[in-house]
Formats: sequence, structure tokens, C-alpha cells
Amino acid sequence: MSTSTELSRSYGALVGLAIGDALGMPTQSLSYEVIREQFHKVKTFNDPSPQHPYAAGLKAGMVTDDTEQSLLVASLLASKNGEFDQREFAKQLISWEESIRDRGLLDLLGPSTKAALTNLQAGMDPALAGLGGTTNGAAMRIAPVGIICPSTDIDRLVNKVIEVSMLTHNTSSALGAAAAVAGIISGSIDSLAPTYAVALGIEAAERAAMHGFQDGGDIVARIKRAVVIASSGDDEQLRKEIGTSVNATQSVPCAIGLFVMYQNNPWEGCCIAASIGDDTDTIAAIAGAMLGASCGPDGFPGNAINTVETINSLNLRGVAQDLLALRH
Repeated sequence: MSTSTELSRSYGALVGLAIGDALGMPTQSLSYEVIREQFHKVKTFNDPSPQHPYAAGLKAGMVTDDTEQSLLVASLLASKNGEFDQREFAKQLISWEESIRDRGLLDLLGPSTKAALTNLQAGMDPALAGLGGTTNGAAMRIAPVGIICPSTDIDRLVNKVIEVSMLTHNTSSALGAAAAVAGIISGSIDSLAPTYAVALGIEAAERAAMHGFQDGGDIVARIKRAVVIASSGDDEQLRKEIGTSVNATQSVPCAIGLFVMYQNNPWEGCCIAASIGDDTDTIAAIAGAMLGASCGPDGFPGNAINTVETINSLNLRGVAQDLLALRH
């Protein structure tokens, strides 16, 4: 039976994911310099520019594909008692993109996911469809796996990460990145201190990166380097040396570095992530999920939680309860 602490931290992971996503929504794809010019530093939810290439039409506090696809994964896992139907997931991703178009929005499927689904529709084996997926799409939607898998069973966690991710991101970098995020979330839910949660995440990344197409990205080394940079508290160096692009070897280690740096201030960590440039919504969503799992929902302002849940019609506590029921 789940404890109140586990529920609080699981809920915190989903809250942090949504808050980080919403903070980064209007700055996604913009350079660090442009963000500085337009926002100086993100301090609250903002409307995107009407000319924004992806977020035009959204309102302050609204989430993007990071949260919506994470909740698709959560729904599938909860409905199948923890099992994951890859073909059903593919159908739901296609339906999700159609609904985005119907809403007149522009933030569609990412390049790796789109390519994998095209391969699948052409008759390719699901095990082969994601061999080109080196972006951060698997890591951005992996939080539900961190909630359902206890940190005491790392083999189960890594296997579930691979099962959930391989359809679209079956490469060593993407699988390792997703496993690191899931491991940190899982360890945090089990009340591991951030240092130990990161160590667990790195171990999960090492194991997961042995699978899939070996793309030479060395995700583990880049996570370790991001942690070293983070220990100095220099987010500028993190941005410049690690990078902030959609590539899993940049954005995910960057998010993990921000987790280490802002482990005692989740809201500030998400604001910095939303200000850091390039793939800000995903960096902030991933960092927020890890920070929320570590600190619980109290790490975020109550009005921010209320805003993001209300404007997006989210029942994140209910989702957390459904996922946590599968953890033990």
C-alpha cells in the first residue's frame, strides 16, 4: 500500500512536469539571447508571441506535448495494469496530433516520433521503427514509469523504460536519457536524497544505454559532466558546455544539471530552465518532474499549481494515485 509521502512525491512529479512545461511553452525554440530580450528571465506563466512558430494560439499557463504525451503514457499504463501496448500508443499519438491540428495549434509530434510512426505505418517492425530516434521525446514523457517502478528494482525500471520508449526512440542515447530521468524520479519518490537519486539515475542510464542502436552519443558521460558543472552552481556553463537542443545528449543532461543545482528551489529551477534557450519547455518539464518528485508539490507556489491544473483541465492527483497503485 502506498504511503502519503509516495503520493505527495508522485503528485509533485506530475505537477512539476506540467508547471515546467507551461513556463517553457512561450520560450521554446527561442535562443537564449532572444529570451533575455523578450522576457529577461521567466518568472511566471507568459503568453507566447502571436508569431511564435509552435506556441502561437496558446495562453499563459497552458501545457504542450510534454505533458499531454506523458499523460497518454500514464493512461495506457494505468488501463493495462502496468503493461504497455506499443501499437495502441502509436494510434493514440496519431490521434493526439490530429486533435492538435483540429485545435489550430502548431506544436505537433517531434521528429523522432514522427519518423518512427511513419515507419510503423509503412509496415516496419516496431523494434526497428525507432532506430533513428536520438531526441528527447522518450525522456520528456517517461515520468509515469518513474512513478510505477520502485527504485529497489532497477531491472524492472530499465526494462519498462525500454518497453515504453523503443517504438520511437530505440537508440542508446535516448534510452539512457529516459532511464536516467525515470531513475531519478523513482528514487526521489522513495525519499532518496538528490545525490543518491542521481546516482540511481546514472546506473539506470548505463544499463539502458546498452540497448538499442548504439549511436555513439555517450549519454552517461554527458550526464556525469552536467552534474559536475551543476555542483559549481554555474547554469551559464551548463548551457554553453552541455547544450539545450532537442538532442537527448544535450537537453536531458542539462535538465539533470538543473535538478542538482536547484534541488532546494523547484520553482526557481523551472524558471531558469524556461529561460535557458532552445528546447525550454522540455528541459523545464523534465527538470520540473524530477524536482517535484524530490520536493513534492510544496516546492511550487500553490497559485501556480492551481493555474496549470485549471487552465488545462488536469486531475494530476488522480493520475498519480492510479500510477502509484501499480508501484508495489
